[in-house]
Amino acid sequence: MDGMKHFRAHAIIFDKDGTLIDFDAMWGGWVIYLAAQLQEITGLQVRAPLCLAMGYDDANKRVLAHGKLAATPMAQLFRLTVEAMQSVGLTAEQAERAVEQGWCIPDPVVLARQFTDTRALFQKIHSRNIQIGIATTDDRAPTQAMIEAFDIEEYITTMVCADDGIPVKPAPDMMLTICARMKVDPSKVMVVGDTTADLKMARAAGAGLVVGVLSGVSSAKDLIPFADVLIDSIDELHIYAQALAEHEPPLTQTGLNQDFAF
Repeated sequence: MDGMKHFRAHAIIFDKDGTLIDFDAMWGGWVIYLAAQLQEITGLQVRAPLCLAMGYDDANKRVLAHGKLAATPMAQLFRLTVEAMQSVGLTAEQAERAVEQGWCIPDPVVLARQFTDTRALFQKIHSRNIQIGIATTDDRAPTQAMIEAFDIEEYITTMVCADDGIPVKPAPDMMLTICARMKVDPSKVMVVGDTTADLKMARAAGAGLVVGVLSGVSSAKDLIPFADVLIDSIDELHIYAQALAEHEPPLTQTGLNQDFAF
């Protein structure tokens, strides 16, 4: 936390799964549910091969840090599932048909477990005239649903999602797109994420401060090579926002964010 107190961010870009919300709660159960759906459709034992392909440790109920599930867009996970079905004996056509029939996405509201009071945190950050962005490898519709459920839309300037047609993490494009929309130099931006893909994106884009959170799929050992600071979860950012409030005069509030960009 000490490494953050001297950095005055003009914007903070957050990852979503594993950073704002519990990754395992959202995605672990989804893999098992999807496997059950596909097993019912095909009569084949698909749970083990699907967990292996996705990078989900079924025994310990954990998403693996370097597995596909940790940082792969939904469209690619669909293709991965088709390949897993072929690995248990289906033809390409049969596998495609089975996955199309059984495919579903995690409920972005019911399964979204926050690590902190996100609305309170974002309000504090926004009140210090710090813009907020989201860069996620999840799709736009579920991300928007989560934002609305948490009632945080008014605090977010912009977001970039996996199905926006922009190269995904660890490429720098998501962050650079957000910075361009915000009209903020990357060197003035803090990036907060739980995977090496998040932090590599930040490094490649020239982020001013790269913050790794240990609330997601990665260990400290995974993140240390790429992070300036490690924190347990975004709950610790309340302290950062409060410290800014104590050292700067209060800002006039203007209500809803008129620049919310998609």
